[in-house]
Amino acid sequence: MPFQALFLAHAPDANPHKHNAFIDTGTYHLDMVIVKSQAEALEVVSKLHQAKKLDSIMLCPGFTHKAVAEIVALTEGKVAVCPARGDGPSARIAVEALKREGMTP
Repeated sequence: MPFQALFLAHAPDANPHKHNAFIDTGTYHLDMVIVKSQAEALEVVSKLHQAKKLDSIMLCPGFTHKAVAEIVALTEGKVAVCPARGDGPSARIAVEALKREGMTP
């Protein structure tokens, strides 16, 4: 059975039905989905976890601690939930790029 992973990111103009991709190496299945809200994120996680029994969920830096906790709770602590967090300089660069695009972390 392949390792089942999901990468989630936020964008204000995202449509998860349109902005998604899938990579299959045989031993690794990676779904990538861009969502515009936490509600959409939870919907995607619920759907994919039920369908594929996810092993890991990677989250872009835009997910708050509360949002991460909601995803952990939704998956009943049975999925590795890994938010992307950088060091201080990397975080500042990411925040500035998000601000430039009118997105708030």
